[in-house]
Parts: sequence; structure tokens; C-alpha cells
Amino acid sequence: MKIRKIDDYLWEISQEAGMQVPVRICSNESLLESMKQDKTLEQAVNVAKLPGIADASFVMPDGHQGYGFPIGGVAAFSATDGIISPGGVGYDINCGVRLLLSSLVRDEIIERRDVLLDALYKNIPSGLGSKGKMARLSSSEMDAMLERGAEWACENDYGEKNDLKHLEEGGRMPADASLVSTTAKKRGSTQLGSLGSGNHFLELQYVEEVYDERIARSFGIHEGQAAIMVHTGSRGCGHQICSDYLRVMDKATKKYHIAIPDRELTCAPVQSTEGQSYIQAMGCAANFAWANRQMITHWCRESFQDTYGDEELDILYDVAHNIAKLEEHRKKHYYVHRKGATRALWKGRKELPSCYRDIGQPVILPGSMGTASYVLCGTERSALTFGSTAHGAGRLLSRSKATKSYRGETIRDELAKKNISIRAASMKTVAEEAPGAYKDIDSVADVSDALGIGKKVARLRPLGVVKG
Repeated sequence: MKIRKIDDYLWEISQEAGMQVPVRICSNESLLESMKQDKTLEQAVNVAKLPGIADASFVMPDGHQGYGFPIGGVAAFSATDGIISPGGVGYDINCGVRLLLSSLVRDEIIERRDVLLDALYKNIPSGLGSKGKMARLSSSEMDAMLERGAEWACENDYGEKNDLKHLEEGGRMPADASLVSTTAKKRGSTQLGSLGSGNHFLELQYVEEVYDERIARSFGIHEGQAAIMVHTGSRGCGHQICSDYLRVMDKATKKYHIAIPDRELTCAPVQSTEGQSYIQAMGCAANFAWANRQMITHWCRESFQDTYGDEELDILYDVAHNIAKLEEHRKKHYYVHRKGATRALWKGRKELPSCYRDIGQPVILPGSMGTASYVLCGTERSALTFGSTAHGAGRLLSRSKATKSYRGETIRDELAKKNISIRAASMKTVAEEAPGAYKDIDSVADVSDALGIGKKVARLRPLGVVKG
């Protein structure tokens, strides 16, 4: 395939046979080269062949090979005659990130850092198959949580109503629990309020550098400030919902005679019964994830106060990076699929809470374990990508390759030399999540900033990590 350079940070694969639109790649030369090493670009071309896609199939700077869509893929489909595809959302529906800001600074927390990490590790279940601390929900409680998300969690004393305005969608999407299988509900019922494994984490951080003082001040961010970042999603509930609806979509693709270049792109017309059912079930998984992060936030606050006294942790924002949502762009309505991509809306958008509407949306960009993370801000230039930017560093090595290349104990010791403490259920997970298994987060943030799809506001450094 021929890749044309538009400028230093934007590339294009022209529309060819079968493609409805071109592919546009937000990248520098180095990150683009890594995308050529797997099927990222081939998958983006396949997405460009789907019915109803608008403008382009986009790849964010952290793009890499995924299931159907590339991870780091963004595609907007007409809300009237487009499609909806589980492969454009992924298995971990509403995997997302939340940043909690404290009033303390690095030097005030470092002495009791290990006490805090021990408390977080004890109070928030993590690891493969980890179960939440609360009793299994009844059937009616489960349905209420799936339909009301973080709102349900706050009403059950896992937060305050004021928290909700700092969550994307207010922590609740339209959802119908009757469209979720018993198996998915059963898997989720014991996992609510848990971190899980893989790349999910809690990270104690501090603000190392501020790039835009005005925006940082509006966000309540200042240099040296301590913070906690939460990264997790919908656990087994979301995974099962995706699995269930991939089977539904497989039949729907044939029923509606939709030509797809890859079976992993099974889909349905967005206004069909199958399409609308998936959207409502996906909403349930998204709500599970928001409730999950809300409960984890509650235990982070308890752990923080037990360690440092009567100190608050305020939510800067909570963003989803595996989701499909109905949005208005360019005076039309689309279902914007973001798979490993983050919404990055600019100032004036009605979806933003009043506190950010005159500034732009906070975007949280987590790095790999032991490296930096960023807070970005959406700008008008993110209209280029339907209000989207990257979601993190993006993998370079598969988990199996990472475990062959790194030892967990070695990574732990290297982090300790950088004054970063770690708590983990498994050294295998630490090896899988080695910093060398990921792309350079600084390059990803720089591309986002240069294109204007996410302006750099602040850079955060880790002091401690809790891994599943």
C-alpha cells in the first residue's frame, strides 16, 4: 500500500478499490514505522471499506494491531445508514482512565508512600480473576447498576453526586439490562469494584512539568502535585457482552448482506434490531466500568485519608477509550467508534461540564509502567479526527514476547532504582507490562500536541504502581 505524507504528523493511504474513504494516520515517522511491523494499517484499510463510514478511517499515534479494528482506530459511521461493529469497540468495553488530584505535593507524600501503596493493594482487589469486596449483587441490583452506572455507585455511598459531572457522559449511557446475557451478569456480579489484570493499574503520581499554565490552573493542576491514576474497565462483564454480540453480528452480517473484508469486522446496520440491541448492551458494559471506577475511587479516597489524614481526592476527569457513541460532528450525527482512542472535545461543546466548557475537555493519556503520563486538552483542531486522540503508549511487543524478553523481578528492581515502588499479584504481569513492551509515550503526546488533537497541559511521573 502507498502511504502519502501530508505533513510531518499526518499521513494518508488514498482511497482505492473497495474503500469508501481514505485512511489517515496521525503519526511521526518513527511511530509509523512501528505500525508497519504488524497489521495496523491493513486493518485501518479494512475499516475504510465498511458501509456508511464518514471522511476517513483514522489511526491515532499509538496505533497497533487489534481485533478487527486497529487499537488506536477511530471511525465515524452515519447514524442513519451506517453500521455498528463490536470490533470497533473491543472486548474491554469502556476500558478507561480516571485521574484523582490531591492537595498534597510530592515531598508531603513520599515518606508514607509505601503505607499508601500497601493500603491500595489491600483495599482494591487486583489480579487475574480478582473479585470485588462487596457481596454479590442481587438480580435487580445488578440490572440497576448496569443501567445507571456511576450514578448507582454514588447513590450506594461510593461517591458524591458532584463526582458525576467530572465523568464522560456523567458516568451513565443509555442501556437496557434485559439485552445482557445471564452469563455476562454472572461474570460481572463478583468482579464489580476490582482492578483486574493485564495493563490495568493504579498509579501514585506527581506533576513533573506544566506546559500550559492557564489551562492547568483551570484544571486545578500545579507542579509537584500528587495524584492517583486509575485504569480499568468492564472486566468479565464487558468481555462476555462483546463475545455474545460478535455471534449476533456474525448472523446479522449475512442477514443484511454486508460485504466485509475480515470476519472480525462483523457488524449490523446501526438502525437494525441487532444494531440497537448491541448499543444498549454495550451501554450496560460501559456503565459497569463507570461504576467500577467509581467504587475504586471510593477506596482510593479511604486509603489516602487513612494514610495522610483528612485529605481530599478530587476527580479531574474520567475518559473512556473503548466505546462507540452517538455524537454530532459537522452538523450531522454519527456513531463514533473509538477503539484504543480517547474523546478530546474542544471548548464550547455541550457535552462538557460547565467547569470545562470554556476551556476544552481534559484528556488523560497514561504511559507504560514506570514512564510518564500526560494530561492533554481537546482543541478545535481535534475536529479533524471527530474529536479524538490517542489513549496511551500502545504496545510494541505482544504479552508472550514481552515475557520472553523481560523478567518481572528485573523490572521491579529497575523501577526501584528510579524510586518507583510496585505492588503486583504476579511477576509475570510485571514482565508483560515492561516499559520496553510499549511505544514511547512522549512521542505519542508530541504528535497529538503538534496536530492539535490533544494539547499538552501537564506531564506526570510515577511514584508507585499497583498492578493486577
